[in-house]
Formats: sequence, structure tokens, C-alpha cells
Amino acid sequence: MQPHASPNYLAGYPAELTDQIKRMIGQKQLADWLLRKYPYTHSIRSDKALYDYVMTIKSSYLRNAGNINRVAFDKSLHITRNALGIHTSKSQLHGGKLKAKCEIHVATMFKDMPAEFLRMIVVHELAHMKESDHNKAFYKLCCNMEPDYHQLEFDLRAYLTWLDAGGEALWSHRQPPSQVA
Repeated sequence: MQPHASPNYLAGYPAELTDQIKRMIGQKQLADWLLRKYPYTHSIRSDKALYDYVMTIKSSYLRNAGNINRVAFDKSLHITRNALGIHTSKSQLHGGKLKAKCEIHVATMFKDMPAEFLRMIVVHELAHMKESDHNKAFYKLCCNMEPDYHQLEFDLRAYLTWLDAGGEALWSHRQPPSQVA
């Protein structure tokens, strides 16, 4: 069995941007740049807190979208599915009635990331409630919920490239002073 090739997190971006990120990684500058831009992680640590967070965003932007039955951090997501978040919907027949279930799973690695990155992945998965494909309407909805969506996605992809190149996790112990026990 052949080892999996590393994903190219920066595929589709202009060469000058990807070269700049690769250069910053090579010169060991990317970590400092990301830490200056996003100095701290968030305080959401439990599935219940994540559910409440997701529901707050949903109620602000997608009131008429269906119900969300479960939201959870998922430790196997990034490894098994090569995904950072996943939105699932399924319908089941119960006693002649059709019941729909919707779940959002977010990779556990987002527990130790900046709030901006968590919001970006949550917005992405919420947008899938309205738009199943990554099309123009999907990204328009993402940008409506998070105006900096595209920059956050790029910065997250730069961070994932950093990790893939052997860099260490950056935010595992960087909580704001008010969150430190």
C-alpha cells in the first residue's frame, strides 16, 4: 500500500501567493506572521459550547434553514476524511413520518485555533445547509456570514501547509489573559 500524498492546501491560488507562503515557511517566518495576526485561541472547548456557538451564528443568518440536531468536535475527521468540517443530513422513516437529521462535525484541531478560524469553518458548514456545492452562491453566503471568509480560508490553508511541512501547532497554549486559570 502506498502512503497518501500530502494534500496541496494552496491549490488553486495564484503562484505568487503560494510561492510567498512557501518562502515564508522556508525562512521560518510564517509562524510569527500567523501569531501576530491571530495571537490567541478561543474558549470553546465542549460540544455543548460549540453547539451554542453554531446556533448563535445560524440564528443570525439562517433562521429559516432546517434544524441542527447535533454539533460536535470530531477527532477523526481530519485524519480519516481529510476534511476539517462536515455537514450531514439524512432522512429516516419513523412510523410513517419522515424525520430529518442534520449534524455538523468540526475537526478537533479547531479547539486549539483562533476564533476566526473556528468561525470560518462553522460558516462554511452552515452554508452547506443552503448550498450543497462549492459554487458562487455558496461563497456569497459564506461572505455574507463572515466578510473576511476568503482571507480566513487562505490563512488557514497557509497554516495547514505549515503543519504539513513539519511545523509545530501554534496555538495550543495561547489563550487570552482573561481565559488563563
